[in-house]
Amino acid sequence: MSSLELISIKKSFGPVNILHDVSIALTDGEFLVLVGPSGCGKSTLMNIIAGLEEPTGGLLRLDGTDITQVAPAERDIAMVFQSYALYPNMTVAKNIEFPLQMRKVDKSKRAARVQSVAKLLQIEHLLERKPRQLSGGQRQRVAIGRALAREPKLYLFDEPLSNLDAQLRLDMRTEIKKLHQRLKSTIVYVTHDQIEAMTLATRIAVMKGGVVQQLGTPHEVYNRPANTFVAGFMGSPRMNLAKAVVADAAGTISLEFQTGNGKKITLPLSDQFSYLERFLGKEVIAGIRPEAINLPTPSLEHKELQRLFMAKIEVIEPTGADTQAVVNFAGYEFTATLGPDLALSLGQETQFTVDLTKLVCFDVSTEMLIA
Repeated sequence: MSSLELISIKKSFGPVNILHDVSIALTDGEFLVLVGPSGCGKSTLMNIIAGLEEPTGGLLRLDGTDITQVAPAERDIAMVFQSYALYPNMTVAKNIEFPLQMRKVDKSKRAARVQSVAKLLQIEHLLERKPRQLSGGQRQRVAIGRALAREPKLYLFDEPLSNLDAQLRLDMRTEIKKLHQRLKSTIVYVTHDQIEAMTLATRIAVMKGGVVQQLGTPHEVYNRPANTFVAGFMGSPRMNLAKAVVADAAGTISLEFQTGNGKKITLPLSDQFSYLERFLGKEVIAGIRPEAINLPTPSLEHKELQRLFMAKIEVIEPTGADTQAVVNFAGYEFTATLGPDLALSLGQETQFTVDLTKLVCFDVSTEMLIA
């Protein structure tokens, strides 16, 4: 296990700035996931950590040692690629053994290490096969096994599951999670898939335009997004966002939504939203997760932080485990995650509840979380 420090990392290609002052510190055994849309700089940052790209500015420290100018082969870092990068003429055993052979590890130790890794990944029966005889998931296990055999200080995973089909991705994601729990190794993992990020990470760095928008635990990033970009990017379906004016309704902080026909819908809040007092009379962006919107039940209606509102159902999407309903509220399309097998119909106007404990608000001008 090892620590990693990225200190004010910058990267430019000519006049184009790819990374802007990225600073992240990992402790021993952390699983950091870099997530963001295509072109956000996450793969460039991964390549800089691996030594495949040189930063324009900043420092990298591995276990306190400056490795910024250290050659990739000398960094004691193992990388698992999206394309597997296996040697087609070698057997599985030889592919796993090859990095050890390059480091002149004793032959008996190499053989023992190959057997140990193969057992851990449950690929012992595949050791004499060649890559062309393997499925995608088996090839990815071999690629991971080759990295594990080295026992490096740090593991890098560059979108390792993107070439797999949906079910295999799910299975391999679970295997990587279990592997980290067993080995307690330090991992940096790149993906554009926010579900992968949420399920695997101990911490997530959400990136956009070469800037880390938020660095935090999955719980922090999901429930307290730093800005509207993180709110919209993390979560499937995405967080519902709508503009509202902060008002004082009979001494209670409220949100007023304009319906578009000159009428207002008022949503009274609670004392925990007193921090919005400085925005009285001003517009904010209200954010609520789909699962915080439900159909009313006696148990929900009497909870202090539940509020009722009327909305028209525009789309119904049964998914088996639940139902995604798109509803029209004050001219905004909100997604609600409801229970399965509900008697709902298109065009129906019905009552919903919203859980205020899940409500967050953002500044309209900066799009940053108001806290």
